[in-house]
Amino acid sequence: MSQSELTPNKHLDEITLLLYVERQLDRESAQEVSLHTQTCTKCLTLLRVLDRESRLLTRAMFEEDEPLPARLAEFQSKVKRSMNWIWGVVFGLAMLGIYALYTGYIEPWQLQLEQAGFGSTNLLNLLLFQGAFWKGWQSMFTLLEAVALIATMGVALFAFRRYVRRGSALAMMFASLGLMAGFASPASATEVRKGDTVEIKKDEVVKSDVFLSGEHVRILGTVDGDVYAFGQQVDISGHVNGDVFCFAQSARVSGQIDGSLRSFANNLTISGTVDHGVLAFNQVINLDSNGRIGRSVTMFGETATLDGKIDRDVLAYFKQLSISGTIGGNLQGKGESLSIGSGAVINGSAKFEGEKQPSVASDAKLASPVMFKMTEHKNYNTHGGGYYVWRVIWTGAYVLLGLVLISLMPKFTVETVQAAENLGASFGLGVLVLPGVFIAAFVACITVVGLLVGISTFFLWFFVLICSEVVVGAIVGQWIMGKTTELWPLVARMAVGVIAIRVITTLPWVGFWAGVAVTLWGMGAVSLALYRRLQPVMAPNIPSVPMGPMGTPLPANTTVGGV
Repeated sequence: MSQSELTPNKHLDEITLLLYVERQLDRESAQEVSLHTQTCTKCLTLLRVLDRESRLLTRAMFEEDEPLPARLAEFQSKVKRSMNWIWGVVFGLAMLGIYALYTGYIEPWQLQLEQAGFGSTNLLNLLLFQGAFWKGWQSMFTLLEAVALIATMGVALFAFRRYVRRGSALAMMFASLGLMAGFASPASATEVRKGDTVEIKKDEVVKSDVFLSGEHVRILGTVDGDVYAFGQQVDISGHVNGDVFCFAQSARVSGQIDGSLRSFANNLTISGTVDHGVLAFNQVINLDSNGRIGRSVTMFGETATLDGKIDRDVLAYFKQLSISGTIGGNLQGKGESLSIGSGAVINGSAKFEGEKQPSVASDAKLASPVMFKMTEHKNYNTHGGGYYVWRVIWTGAYVLLGLVLISLMPKFTVETVQAAENLGASFGLGVLVLPGVFIAAFVACITVVGLLVGISTFFLWFFVLICSEVVVGAIVGQWIMGKTTELWPLVARMAVGVIAIRVITTLPWVGFWAGVAVTLWGMGAVSLALYRRLQPVMAPNIPSVPMGPMGTPLPANTTVGGV
């Protein structure tokens, strides 16, 4: 480009001016453009327009938040002023929902548990927090307390990170931690004894929890703590101030237990006193006439004889139950036969579900007649008409669920069906995910701090469990009708596959195992699709601009080094 070419009658093109704005011309050409625009008004105007557009584009590329139009900005300000009311309504609806959930479901369950003999004790609390699976693990409990405290501190620091930088806030935080550490109760030690014959002598006093393991375990003295006994024969004739957890072939309690008794034994005989409740998984259970239980009894066994006194309720699952003692609360039992002998006293209601009418002595003192319900035996090989009606209803529900999922997530649905085609990986991953996620959600729930995470994970696990049949139905439908990625053909194939699966799972003997296989397969396919979706995707390599042979001159208007 020479000066003779840049006459006032000949104007510059837009490409040249744009290269000038972007500083892509060499020094000589840039000077010629600058001199020309000083004498040509039209080129100068075009240059200014191109420069303005370039600046606007550059600013738009670097701006994080694009300014809203005036009407939208005004609407946004009004919404922000109304957010307090919106959040108030949402919070009120949430509280109303929690109240409805409690009064509609949780409270009736609590009443049923009380009537069933749990004495206002929650089943989860009974089995976990007061049972052998939890209470004896003092170190585990201390660890969970520490984890919960650390997690709570982390959440607090994240929520108030702007204010923690101040010295006064830090001083208050460390002072609070000091008070918590000062008032924390020290963890008690645990004593372990094992051998062929393990014995706590009559005059001996153990001031801690104790683990006893041996062929013969005897407690003749006093234990100021909980007792965990593992042996072939366990005999407790002394005094235990805490709870007793017994795993034995034969166990006998003739002494005093101030806490509760949890027994997992073949034979259990109680001739002493248990101030709290009894939870027994035994083949034979005997409560002697001198025996007394201060609270409720929950037992699962083959043969049970209750001749002593029980202050509260009894919940029993048995083959044969004989009662000649006193029950201060309600009786609810299920088994083959129930016998209420002479001298028996039941101050509450009595309900029995069994094979035949209970035998009640004429001089037995009952607050009300025994409510009897005959056990119904269902034939699982043949089903009535109502069963098939419900199968059809549930089949339609699964098809409707699949239609909703495919409509909302078409791309992810196709990815899941493709993952289900890899049968080995999907089935193997389902075997791991099905129990693993449930256990992880359960562990998160009992740590209290992870309660929300655990409940959310459980609901997600349950939802995927339901969707597994839809996923397998889609792949089975494609096997029958051929592959497709379009919406409605995929829905049709899913419906055909779901119907086929529901028919197969209805078959006797085969249906159960087919349902298990479908569940594992579908859950593994969903997990595999999620895993692939969350994996980072590498961008494809961009091919470089082809270069000519060595010595080829560079194109016009090309600069080297940005000059």
